[in-house]
Amino acid sequence: MKATLLLIIVMITGQACFGQIHDEGFRPGDPAKIAQVYPNPAVDYLTIKFESPVAKTSRLAFHSIIGSSIELETEVLDEYEIRVKVKDLPVGYYVVAVHDPMNNARGIYKFLKR
Repeated sequence: MKATLLLIIVMITGQACFGQIHDEGFRPGDPAKIAQVYPNPAVDYLTIKFESPVAKTSRLAFHSIIGSSIELETEVLDEYEIRVKVKDLPVGYYVVAVHDPMNNARGIYKFLKR
C-alpha cells in the first residue's frame, strides 16, 4: 500500500525523495539521473543507458501507472546498456525504477508504450 501511494504521489507531483521523473536529458554526475530511458514512446523495446558501467549490477523494477508490479524480459547489451522487451505490454504509461547499488543511486523514469 505504501509503495502504491508513493508511486501515485510521484506521478502527480513528478518528484520523489530519491529522484525525479525523467522528462528531459540527463546531466552526467546528477545522481537522480543515473540513466537515459529511450525511445519514449517505445513500441517493441526500451533501452536503458547508464552513464557509468553498472548495467550488470543495476536492479530494475517495472510498474504500471497504477502501481502494479510487472515482470519484463531484460537483456544486458554491454556494461552501459540494458534492453527491455515491452512489445507485449498494453498501450499506456509505465514506470521503471532503477537502482545502482554500487553508487547507491536511484532514479524513477516514466515511459509510454505505444
